Amino acid sequence: MKKRIPASSVTKGMYVSELDRPWLESPFLFQGFKVSTDDELERLRALCKYVYIDIEEGLDLQPSDPLGPWHIKPRERISEEADEHAIMREIHEESDKLPSHPLKYPDRATFEEELDAAREVEIKTKNVIYSIMEDVRLGKSIDTKGAKQVVHDVTESIIRNPDALICLTQLKNKDEYTALHSLRVCILSLAFGRHLGFDKDLLNILGLGALLHDVGKMKIPNEVLNKPEGLTEEEFAIIKSHVPLGVEILEQHKSGIPDVAIDVARYHHERFDGSGYASGKKGPEISQFGLIGSITDCYDAITSDRAYHEGMSSHDALKRMYEWRFKDFEPKLIEQFIQCMGIYPIGSLVEMSTGAIGVVVTINRARRLRPKVVLVMTPELKPYSTGTVIDLMNQPVEFSSNSLSITKVLPSGTHNINPSDYLPLHGHGF
Repeated sequence: MKKRIPASSVTKGMYVSELDRPWLESPFLFQGFKVSTDDELERLRALCKYVYIDIEEGLDLQPSDPLGPWHIKPRERISEEADEHAIMREIHEESDKLPSHPLKYPDRATFEEELDAAREVEIKTKNVIYSIMEDVRLGKSIDTKGAKQVVHDVTESIIRNPDALICLTQLKNKDEYTALHSLRVCILSLAFGRHLGFDKDLLNILGLGALLHDVGKMKIPNEVLNKPEGLTEEEFAIIKSHVPLGVEILEQHKSGIPDVAIDVARYHHERFDGSGYASGKKGPEISQFGLIGSITDCYDAITSDRAYHEGMSSHDALKRMYEWRFKDFEPKLIEQFIQCMGIYPIGSLVEMSTGAIGVVVTINRARRLRPKVVLVMTPELKPYSTGTVIDLMNQPVEFSSNSLSITKVLPSGTHNINPSDYLPLHGHGF
């Protein structure tokens, strides 16, 4: 049940479901969130005159609140709307402008230019990780030289343009989860490291740790690893043992794998509040690579179909992870990851201002509200005969009568659309 209240009456624990202005013209990362910090309260009160809260998702307004429910007189509403339009423009321009500092890694290739090279890198890396997993399963040594070479190639592609490889991570097969998960975590970690401005040497070390972070799972029985039902306490203890097992395997290759890279395996299931495993580390006790690994590992896990759950959309996953900050993830780092992935992550199903339905194919690191979108359904909800790609960067300025923009992100599966069907994942472009 939704209830309209003054922004000044919002308290921590309330779930804000709507603002008195479009979400895109606000600094908030997601449409709908539970207020949990003083900073969120201050931003809400500075930005909005009123909001809508959902009392089924969070706290209700206390009856004794002296401000109580209230109504705007017609004349005041007209004045407010005029003011809101000016505020919306100011906020939009502020949130969507170029960064105040130069990007460390400007894109060196377009998405289309990088796609073929990214496909080759992905295939080569996939083959290497399959080989490594099999060697670990058989008790053989890891081919660290081969691993470093493919990580180098992935790093170079990510530096040129990360969107191509991130797009390819959308193609998932739950029957090959462990190996492909390792590949995707490597790609996501490197894209995140690029966003954070790591130099090439550091990126290569991070990528190596991410690629090998789950090798311990090769020592876990398949019937436990892929069990479709809930695990018993004993089985969960076996699953958790993949962390120390993986660390032990990687430490046997210390001459070829830096200890800081092993931190990804060591800490990727630790949580910011100490509730994770295998050591219950928390906060500053977890290294930076461990914190990054915990974010990218979780993001890929919850967006992937598994034997025991269906993956959620990228947008929903980022929203959920944002809600888990302070508890599971370092707050500033998870916000940076969301910025890295974009307001509209690749593969997001979106509704346009015309009513047409589209899928985001690339993000825009300079103008985050203007990604590239392939239109898949007309405003009448009829399929396009061929994918029509729209670069919102080339659209007229916002607030003009003929500007095309994204109005909202749609839930996964809306109109029975599988976004992966419209991404260039199968050896062909648009």
